[in-house]
Amino acid sequence: MQPGVLPAAAEAFDAVADSFDDRYGAWQSVASQRRAVRAALLAAFPPGATVLELGGGTGEDALWLSRQNRRVFLTDASPSMVRVAQGKLHDRPGSRAAVLPAEGLESLARERAASGEPRFDGAFSNFAALNCVADLGSVARGLARLVTRGAPVLLVLFGPLPPGELLVQLARGDLRAAVRRLAAGEVPARLGGRDFTVRYHRPGAIRRAMAPWFRPTGRRGIGVLVPPSAAEPWISRHPRLLRVLERADVALSRPLALLGDHILYRFERTGLEVG
Repeated sequence: MQPGVLPAAAEAFDAVADSFDDRYGAWQSVASQRRAVRAALLAAFPPGATVLELGGGTGEDALWLSRQNRRVFLTDASPSMVRVAQGKLHDRPGSRAAVLPAEGLESLARERAASGEPRFDGAFSNFAALNCVADLGSVARGLARLVTRGAPVLLVLFGPLPPGELLVQLARGDLRAAVRRLAAGEVPARLGGRDFTVRYHRPGAIRRAMAPWFRPTGRRGIGVLVPPSAAEPWISRHPRLLRVLERADVALSRPLALLGDHILYRFERTGLEVG
């Protein structure tokens, strides 16, 4: 990336930063999936932990975690998203936000090492921010330099073919959208009038990218029965149904993890240092 030039995905999210919370914050499918992820974050990171967030967007999760006595260093490639996040975190001691793409973590590691700052107690990324990244191996190398040995890393990426997405898109008559997550390589996407691409990383490819610095310790589906955001605004008008589906997801999230709209992958930092 050339200095001063934003990646295409960052430009797209930059364009919607100021309206992002108003749009997606009202969607109950998003809130339901976020609750499932937050429960996992609380279990992974004890009170007082200092946590790195990748692709933190407007800072909703960082703000919530900071209120639960965790310190969060949010990073995102979109300057406007980071500006919004900084406004939320300005009075949260020990938490802050910085403009940094996930592929730039190694530069952050060098800066922190040079200034004598300690490694993080863990890291996480929510709601498929890493699906905008082509090379997950570079992310893994940076993370390996930034988190302590034994630290948990929780990564939430798109699932390969969730039935909810399939049904919603087929009901709309959009076969291409229904099966787009099966595509290999870059897939066109559009947001805020800007074009960019995403990649639907397969579970095996994610594990290989994280090795040998991280070992997998589990995964769970996020939104196995809870519909994807593509079902909005319809599902938000049916809160009772959504509550039933959310409760069912608790039981099904592990055995049916691969059917989730998103999948939460949990890793643990091994003792192998980056060469």
